[in-house]
Amino acid sequence: MPDPIRIAALVSGGGTTLQNLIDLIARGALNAQIVGVVSSRADVFGVTRAERAGVPVSVVEKAPGRSPAFADRVWDAVRGFAPDLVCLAGWLHLLPIAADFRHKVLNIHPSLLPAFGGKGMYGHHVHEAVLNYGAKVSGCTVHFADDTYDTGPILVQKCVPVKDGDTPDTLAARVFQAECEAYPEAIRLIADGRVTVQERRVVISG
Repeated sequence: MPDPIRIAALVSGGGTTLQNLIDLIARGALNAQIVGVVSSRADVFGVTRAERAGVPVSVVEKAPGRSPAFADRVWDAVRGFAPDLVCLAGWLHLLPIAADFRHKVLNIHPSLLPAFGGKGMYGHHVHEAVLNYGAKVSGCTVHFADDTYDTGPILVQKCVPVKDGDTPDTLAARVFQAECEAYPEAIRLIADGRVTVQERRVVISG
């Protein structure tokens, strides 16, 4: 078996996506190692989840006027873990992608992009918008992060039905189950060397 892909995860909240990856790795269902977590807050449960799993944590809080800039401090922390891949796992800040991490940063969004994406569209805001619009399907999207919200090249999408009587909570639960499949699928494709990015199209070989 090849060496596990080295992942740094970025969190800003409860860390449910991080926990899914931790659990998959522990079960032997994902050949990866989470080598570090960068959190934008010290008091979130995502930090607790990482510490319980024995994963090193670096807290980089956003402080206006602080030097160096927030993004630079984040990338310095990430580089300290020497990852092969960065996974945004409930990271709530727009983060310009450093040149040395271009096409090495994944994000997961709880809709079928480009629908219901963009600034302010995260978590329950997305599911409320889907229901208010009357959409019949929703889902999740794993994409390479770029310098704007939810616009990078798409790697994996999973579709789920929107059911009569759905609430934001029930739809969120269904979408999260799809996320738990989509994110590791994307990581495996990259680890296997099957992914090529051609402008904004992702080509999967084999």
